[in-house]
Amino acid sequence: MSFFKKIFSSEKKETLDKGLEKSKTSFFNKLSKAVAGKSKVDDDVLDNLEEVLVTSDVGVETTLKVIKRIEARVSRDKYLGTDELNAILREEIAGLLSETNIGEATEFSIPQGKTPHVIMVVGVNGVGKTTTIGKLAYQFKKKGLKVVLGAADTFRAAAIDQLQVWADRVDVPIVKQSMGSDPASVAFDTLQSAVNQDADVVIIDTAGRLHNKVNLMNELTKVKRVMQKVVGDAPHDVLLVLDGSTGQNAFEQAKQFTAATEVTSLAVTKLDGTAKGGVVIGISDQFKIPVKYIGVGEGIEDLQVFNKFEFVDSFFK
Repeated sequence: MSFFKKIFSSEKKETLDKGLEKSKTSFFNKLSKAVAGKSKVDDDVLDNLEEVLVTSDVGVETTLKVIKRIEARVSRDKYLGTDELNAILREEIAGLLSETNIGEATEFSIPQGKTPHVIMVVGVNGVGKTTTIGKLAYQFKKKGLKVVLGAADTFRAAAIDQLQVWADRVDVPIVKQSMGSDPASVAFDTLQSAVNQDADVVIIDTAGRLHNKVNLMNELTKVKRVMQKVVGDAPHDVLLVLDGSTGQNAFEQAKQFTAATEVTSLAVTKLDGTAKGGVVIGISDQFKIPVKYIGVGEGIEDLQVFNKFEFVDSFFK
């Protein structure tokens, strides 16, 4: 079964290829050393491949699943040449990820029928949270949707200023208060403003600190509760932003945040500046939470919807 049909436009695909360049180069350098002098996939090659996948931040659990799939294929096909390993990896990882029906989006969209669609964005400071919000606002606006931003990260003045810069750049309204204001109050005002303006999408920034999980959980719970006074079932999406360049630390952050609050989707940023892009494969496999977006460059167009087949195709081609 082929998983690889042309889904993205050539321009979008080129951006993805370029964004994964460092990860791909690093991976194939390791892979070529792992199979040096070998013509067929045997136990030694599989052992080396296991090490390559783990050191490429795919994660131990996902790596073991991939190795198991390749072992099954070796015993079925009897002889597999090392020159085929790249194509096999591409197919088996796509096969593994296809076991869930998430990560198949091709365009930025919101569910039909109910507006405003409220997205609450969480994540520790420095992961690219505000930039992701700005780029997301840009993509939704480009689709003809009316977007309102809420600056509920009132813990840092810089966060409010940074979101204002993005609001100006994308030309969307922002609701903010002064630093130190109650985040729940900002969220409440933002939703009221969005309802009054008949907005389609509301994106709320929240404070990014994890040193005290109880406080974080209490604060986010309060923000949600207050939002629901305006829009009964808000937020519709709790988006956790992770910095892909931190590799395994991104896993840890995902674990801690999902323990502290209910997370419904993930964005993995900064993939263009790192060789740790394999972390997206592991996160897609291990968390039952969809990776919705990936950041593959600094440009405003360089936030993409995550499509697992296009991602695996770019990573292993």
